[in-house]
Amino acid sequence: MRTIDLNCDLGESFGNYKCGMDEEILPYITSANIACGFHASDPLIMQKTVRLAKENQVHIGAHPGFQDLAGFGRRNMSLPPAEITAIIEYQIGALNAFCAANDVRLQHVKPHGALYNMAAKDPVIADAICEGIAAVDPDLILLGPAKSQLILSAEKNNLRAAREVFADRAYEEDGSLVARSKPGAVISDRKEALARVIQMVKYGTVTAITGREIEVEADSICIHGDNPAALVFAKSIREALQAEGITPEPMKEVIMK
Repeated sequence: MRTIDLNCDLGESFGNYKCGMDEEILPYITSANIACGFHASDPLIMQKTVRLAKENQVHIGAHPGFQDLAGFGRRNMSLPPAEITAIIEYQIGALNAFCAANDVRLQHVKPHGALYNMAAKDPVIADAICEGIAAVDPDLILLGPAKSQLILSAEKNNLRAAREVFADRAYEEDGSLVARSKPGAVISDRKEALARVIQMVKYGTVTAITGREIEVEADSICIHGDNPAALVFAKSIREALQAEGITPEPMKEVIMK
């Protein structure tokens, strides 16, 4: 039986600012990428989100990014590799403290935003991220785009990796995500998102923004928590997958099969 992980970026509120619908989405996903205080979140939000994930039996991952609250971590930054490794270790450590306090284990690490996109193409950044993960806990799974430098670096650093596809983002022909500054980068139509998810999971292909069909590999489907349609997407995608005989499971179970 085919299985797939459903992940969502959560815990991205901070202070008086609310982002996303964490409590509503959690019942429909299998893995949560929880912001660690750099691009979003704060200690109270991290604590609350870990507890909510545990209550919903959702596996937890760290979602570290650049220290850029104003830009939500989506602006490119130029940092030396040693600093990237350090901020990865720092953010994983912060979230891991809340996991330890609630008697749950971290399952994975997914870099956020600009850091994720830069590392997907730059082997130096990818290596710096993987070195940080391995230094904290070599049993953690790296979540990244298939065939990217992140996945290649995970293999080089003896880390397990899960390959991610996106329900609500458009793709370039090289398999990278279309920049959010371009028209059509974010998919808001539910029917289009559902059709793309089934195509990616069942057939291993997706239609790029140019109209060309490209190959993709999927262990996990991402739903962006800050997308206004996130809750509708999460419910609909889970139902559509189950209707196709595809079972949602945490990524650690998916990649073992």
